[in-house]
Amino acid sequence: MNPELSETTRLLDIMPASGRMMTKIVGKNQQPTIIETTFPLPWKNDRVIYLNFDLWMNLPKGQRDLIMLRTVNWLCEIQWFKPNLNQGIFAVGLIGVISQLSEADVVGILVAGGLSTIGLIKIWQNNHSTQTELAADEMAIRVATRRGYQQAEAANYLLQGIENVAKIEGRNNFNFTELVRCQNLRAIAGLSPVAVPEKVKKE
Repeated sequence: MNPELSETTRLLDIMPASGRMMTKIVGKNQQPTIIETTFPLPWKNDRVIYLNFDLWMNLPKGQRDLIMLRTVNWLCEIQWFKPNLNQGIFAVGLIGVISQLSEADVVGILVAGGLSTIGLIKIWQNNHSTQTELAADEMAIRVATRRGYQQAEAANYLLQGIENVAKIEGRNNFNFTELVRCQNLRAIAGLSPVAVPEKVKKE
């Protein structure tokens, strides 16, 4: 069997059912990153994960499993139509744009378009917040424990995966969110007695 197809099949097997239904793994060996996703648009059902298999296979199996589970859980948690203020702003703005287009009201179109853009930016920010990123890590660990991993072992694999991905991609520095994620994973893995403060987790 083709190694890429074999690995894709294996990864689909470890995913939760929602991940298998919503995500699609696509090989993209020309990309400089190991794993890449695009922020899913509301009118598209598929959440695509692009893998550079040449680089991906340099990671040990446990790290690959946890990185994939983490990515899938983050993607599956993005909800465009979950009722909240940001989705409401986006929807009102979008309806306003459609309404003003029919009336050819330029000022109205600009105002409604601006409102829709604000809602869109807020949705994007919420799905890239520290709280959301940590929740995706912890959900991946929970799913991994149902696939035969111990909690501390899974946290350690994800921690090592984050570090190895950066090394393979030639990145020397982590951003703030990655540093917080790593510290949280060290605490879960029992490698550090220092937990991430609740205030930071909610940012």
